[in-house]
Amino acid sequence: MTLWPEEFAARYREAGYWTGEPLDLMIRRHAAERPGRIAVTDGERHWSYAELDRRADRLAAGLLARGLRRGDRIVLQLPNVAEFFEVFFGALRAGVVPVMALPAHRRAEISYFCEFAEARALFVADRHAGFDHRELAAEVLAAVPSLGEVVVVGDPGRFTPIEELRAEPAPVADPPTAADLAFLQLSGGSTGLPKLIPRSHDDYLYSVRESAAICELTPASVYLCALPAAHNFPLSSPGTLGVLHVGGRVVLAPEPSPATALALIERERVTITGVVPPLALAWADAAARGGHDLSSLELLQVGGAKLSEEAARRLGPALGCRLQQVFGMAEGLVNYTRPEDSEETVLTTQGRPISPADEVRVVDDEDRDLPDGEHGHLLTRGPYTIRGYWNAPEHNARAFTADGFYRTGDIVRRTPGGHLVVEGRAKDQINRGGEKVAAEEVENVLLAHPAVHDVAVVATPDEYLGERSCAYVILRPEAPRPRAAELRAFVRAGGLADYKVPDRVEFVVEFPHTGIGKVSKKDLRSTAR
Repeated sequence: MTLWPEEFAARYREAGYWTGEPLDLMIRRHAAERPGRIAVTDGERHWSYAELDRRADRLAAGLLARGLRRGDRIVLQLPNVAEFFEVFFGALRAGVVPVMALPAHRRAEISYFCEFAEARALFVADRHAGFDHRELAAEVLAAVPSLGEVVVVGDPGRFTPIEELRAEPAPVADPPTAADLAFLQLSGGSTGLPKLIPRSHDDYLYSVRESAAICELTPASVYLCALPAAHNFPLSSPGTLGVLHVGGRVVLAPEPSPATALALIERERVTITGVVPPLALAWADAAARGGHDLSSLELLQVGGAKLSEEAARRLGPALGCRLQQVFGMAEGLVNYTRPEDSEETVLTTQGRPISPADEVRVVDDEDRDLPDGEHGHLLTRGPYTIRGYWNAPEHNARAFTADGFYRTGDIVRRTPGGHLVVEGRAKDQINRGGEKVAAEEVENVLLAHPAVHDVAVVATPDEYLGERSCAYVILRPEAPRPRAAELRAFVRAGGLADYKVPDRVEFVVEFPHTGIGKVSKKDLRSTAR
């Protein structure tokens, strides 16, 4: 697919937004200029820029020796371990395209990614958070015949150890260009499984570079990656790539609990980190109890879901640092509150866009532009917002306007100063503490239960997570009546990630309907509240 209309690509290059630099060059540059500087800390392992650069070279050579070529896809499902960056940068260097899966994904998602992307290899850890990813990989390998290989970090079992993939570095015969597809991220998705988001080296590096500048990163910056490394927020806003771009250090948290994260902030003298609202509140409560020296922490970013004003007022004082709100999407547009913003702006808005070239429209249901202060649908176009999902022409016709504006699905209002205030979602999607749950995907699993006649999954407000999910279920009259716990277990057994399992199950006789006979989820959401 053509990632960008040539007219716009030329405009962004001429303006200097796109520099023609591949993403992996940031590692090569720092390895040459400051080879001994630590790039990644993973527990007791400390990889310098020179070591990360060498590992990326060897991984790239190994991929090419396996017969992969520029444009081929792999699925990258690694937790927060140093090898994540080895595989990520190695793949980019070889021109191989990673699909950025999350550790929480299970059989349904991983099988879909491998099949839809025609992936040649799947990269997993042996075990993570008590789950054996090798068993999952075996199921995926059996279900997706086109998947050639499973590569494991840790005990490989019957699969390929990552050590075996590393090869002697060699020149890449067909190197990628900055205009090429670099990797595929995952949409939050309001229907079915996630769409794949194509990101080029040019557009993503621009977002990373400007994010690093807005967040005032320097080579002394130390970023704690507490959220999953493959997620767009901790990857690029400014995230791990922003810190690596300026020559700073990334500290990987194996899991984001307050006990683990606060200890790492103290031990590694972390200066910046980014979390979703529920984590921020949990960290603040733990910090208030004392026991950790958090004096190095300068900036706490909160994004992934809307942060309430009341919660925002608690965080800075509790953690002794500056708060920054972040509102963005893997499809592109990212907004930040800035150091120069007033305290009220930081506490009550979700920031303003990265770029002067970000085109933002707030429109009514007929796509008519609304004045500042009025609630409407957010549409956007710019130098790092995609022009279409990967291999999804029918969905693209709905998700993008004829002139290339992305319909984000968010309801916002814009302040006179250009900051956005997020009011909610127009799409039928549940934002559970930053994890996006597509209602239709969960509904499809529940409908397979023999006792279920119909089901509708909706969001219900939650003070801690922002939203939780509630499944309204109509049972078949002749079937034995299941308990709510049995249906929740059925969803889990269906191979979906745990965060997609309904928080509540309510049994009803019928659903409310709209005037044309559709199920009225608006009324169900009101009932759930």
